[in-house]
Amino acid sequence: MTLDRHALGFGAGQRAIYACDPWATRGRLFPEPESPTRSDFQRDRDRIVHTTAFRRLKHKTQVFIAADGDHYRTRLTHTIEVAQIARALARALKLDEDLAEGVALVHDFGHTPFGHTGEDALHAVLEPFGGFDHNAQSLRIVTKLERRYAEFDGLNLTWESLEGLVKHNGPLIAPTGECTHGDDVPRPILEYCAMHDLELGSFASLEAQVAAIADDIAYNTHDIDDGLRSGYLTFEMLEEVPFLAKLMRDVHERYPGLEASRFTHEIMRRQITAMVEDVIGYAQRAIAEERPESADDVRKAHRCLATFSEEMAVTDKQIKKLLFSRIYRHPEVMRVRANAASILTDLYHAYMDDPQLMQGHYWVDRIATMPETARARHVGDYLAGMTDNYAISTHRRLFDHTPELR
Repeated sequence: MTLDRHALGFGAGQRAIYACDPWATRGRLFPEPESPTRSDFQRDRDRIVHTTAFRRLKHKTQVFIAADGDHYRTRLTHTIEVAQIARALARALKLDEDLAEGVALVHDFGHTPFGHTGEDALHAVLEPFGGFDHNAQSLRIVTKLERRYAEFDGLNLTWESLEGLVKHNGPLIAPTGECTHGDDVPRPILEYCAMHDLELGSFASLEAQVAAIADDIAYNTHDIDDGLRSGYLTFEMLEEVPFLAKLMRDVHERYPGLEASRFTHEIMRRQITAMVEDVIGYAQRAIAEERPESADDVRKAHRCLATFSEEMAVTDKQIKKLLFSRIYRHPEVMRVRANAASILTDLYHAYMDDPQLMQGHYWVDRIATMPETARARHVGDYLAGMTDNYAISTHRRLFDHTPELR
């Protein structure tokens, strides 16, 4: 029996005219037969969830090293929260929920062990060879490093999913031809675009845009939650942000004497709700003004259509400033960051000196004879793929002393 996936409505739902159409995807780098039961964006989402890279997020740091406590967010739980918010935004705006969820689930694949500390450490040692960028590394993982399928490397995701991954934070190239982020466009992205043009000068789809703003909403909220749990943040410190101060007053008035853990949750849920509703309201106004009649019209717009209003953008900056000063640059966090960076730096030099130490690397026997630039990129791939636990245990095996991360 042959199934007609269009007639049965697989992957269907009420979509706006400006949403990405899963039945009209620009396709994959390597053509594949269609699935009779899933849209192409559903297949992308499912492939992302079944990767090794997705499972590794469980043991990669978000902000606090997992050894500090069982309840802190990891890169995986952060990703799940982002996906949940992205899907809610997509549903409210009548977008393709599967594409929005897929971009959210894949957006942090390229993160190293130890969070942004690991990324900074890898960028420092790889700078002579093009540096390290977690977004570019995510693209490398899904187009090259995941080795699961018989007919191609990577996941062979659709153009729309790859575009969303690379451009979810906006165009990478300005109309003048310069990189929008100050530095050069990362080499892995340029190399892939030479084969499969992701149109770096345009915005991504609205599905990717809601995934990007969902990322901000998620970490603005859960980093406060984890900061309160750690003791680095206090309720008094939250008073520095008028938006948070008002939320706390509202909760106090409705639930006087509420225990701290419930009080925190009531603040966080209100924060997420307010930010999500703000994005929906701004997006609805922006769409009404721009009047996009297709996903390509969204890409050609001269602004992001799914983001915070001006008022909420001010709050967003205030929250980020609070988190930066009170948590990310806390002396104890900085001590742990320095120790974590030294672990990755030590491993990088050890592997460059003797690539045979990279147990399980699929090209371990060929790396030693490669030019230094190629060897450095393979070592960077290997280190970026490590979990916190594996990096620590490997360092203990190779070195006499491993810094404490607690």
